[in-house]
Amino acid sequence: MTERKPPGVGFETWVDRQIREAEEKGAFEDLPGAGKPIPGLDRPYDAMWWVKAKMEREGLSVLPPSLTLRKAAEDARKEASHAPSEAEVRRILTEVNGRIREALARPPEGPPLNLAPFDIDAIVWEWHAGRRGR
Repeated sequence: MTERKPPGVGFETWVDRQIREAEEKGAFEDLPGAGKPIPGLDRPYDAMWWVKAKMEREGLSVLPPSLTLRKAAEDARKEASHAPSEAEVRRILTEVNGRIREALARPPEGPPLNLAPFDIDAIVWEWHAGRRGR
């Protein structure tokens, strides 16, 4: 759309003509996402949706690393409680414990970490107790 609207031509008519010409040239064929639902259409409007989507695609976080690790530890604990097997519980907790130990060795920026590695055997025992209770 590099040309200017000619004088005397209605704006809507001018735009409609450009769209029609582009359609005739095939400019709208095989566009990415054609025929797919618009993502996030069912969510409430958020003025910063594009910033959040970009940050998610780039793997960025607005939280300091210490808070991000606290959240990851909380999520790991929850995930471990719903794990299908003891081996999976141990894998999840071992992974997050490695991250916690690394952060304790070299404290990250931000607020204090206030985390200690999980006692995997105690959590496995709780996991077994929860399974027996079901």
